[in-house]
Amino acid sequence: MSAPVHASASLAPPARVFVTGLGCVTPFGIGVEAFARGLASARAAFDDVTLFPSAGHRTRLAGEVRAELGPALADLAPRVKRHLSRTDAFAVLAAREALSDAALAPEDGEAGVFLGSSTGGMFEGEEFFWRLRATGGRARVSDIASQQHNGPADAVARAFGLHGPLVTMSSACSAASMAFEAALASLRAGETDVALAGGADGLCRLTYAGFNALRAVDEAPCRPFRADRAGLSLGEGAGLLVLETEAHARARGARVHGEFLGAGSSCDAHHMTAPKEDGSGLALAVEKALADARIGPADVDAVNAHGTATPLNDAAEWRGLTAVFGERVRELVFLPTKASIGHLLGAAGGAEAVASLLALRAGCATRVPGEGPLDPDCPARFADAAELPLAHDATILSVNLAFGGANAAVLLRGVRP
Repeated sequence: MSAPVHASASLAPPARVFVTGLGCVTPFGIGVEAFARGLASARAAFDDVTLFPSAGHRTRLAGEVRAELGPALADLAPRVKRHLSRTDAFAVLAAREALSDAALAPEDGEAGVFLGSSTGGMFEGEEFFWRLRATGGRARVSDIASQQHNGPADAVARAFGLHGPLVTMSSACSAASMAFEAALASLRAGETDVALAGGADGLCRLTYAGFNALRAVDEAPCRPFRADRAGLSLGEGAGLLVLETEAHARARGARVHGEFLGAGSSCDAHHMTAPKEDGSGLALAVEKALADARIGPADVDAVNAHGTATPLNDAAEWRGLTAVFGERVRELVFLPTKASIGHLLGAAGGAEAVASLLALRAGCATRVPGEGPLDPDCPARFADAAELPLAHDATILSVNLAFGGANAAVLLRGVRP
């Protein structure tokens, strides 16, 4: 692994970008505070799937959103609600909360939307297929109006009248983090002053059956970095941030949750589903993010790890982080969010960015669900028996590794209260 290539000191530093709004829907419920309470409870939000039959699969567990979506969407205009997929609804609810938290009104409509999703409205497409079979070919095509991957981002733009750039990333499990990278580039380039960025994804039969067929799931709740880990647990939801240029945020006196320092991405170019074993692709994405943020490995305090709890993925991730941080990787505080809510696929990076900022707000990493010894080959330091302190203005690296070898890394820094 070559040494990181840092940005030239002769170049002007990029414009600073602040996080001014948070919004999410997770298996713990609708809203950021429900997510914060769930993380603090140190319990895993997994139960038997109810959206579709799971009999015959390796596991029946998932982090399903059980909250009633209809009442939460009741105040939306009928034209907006008419064809929302489940994933669209997650995105719209998270976006509304993030805009409200940022004290931005819909009429401030020049914001861009940068969203990651891997399933879009696939659940509704599957339901359409089964109705079609049951009725002998009688079903409404309008029922799949939002099946496409870009449906969630489109729904957010429609719901709030946002006329800025509209971008959908569909790079599997790194989609939300790559959406952050695209939003950051747009803000720095002056294309827009405000961006809603993150990801949304819903459970569906195809991904549930696919991960079961790959034997990538655990029959029990997932246990990232533990010696007996046996696979991932799937989840669903959305996590969005409002990002603003420093000038725009300061001009309107916005409250700041943190600073979005930088982002980087790479591709393993190795295998359709397996990560490159030495983690070099992830290391490259992290190095790019550090260079983009103009900081070094010593400036990072914590890692919101991808931590899927599959034996290969956790090991490759540890090797990639070790290539960047050396032995200091053992001192970093790890936040394996998937142990609490599962793998949200294209929404993973969005929810994990919200979780990172919540940890900074609280000044600690909350206890991670699960028990058992850590894998001696990837001894991540996380809150096992008690909370771990974390400075409010600490810097957190959040990483995601996706099918196809698509790696993404983003850097967030908190603010002192």
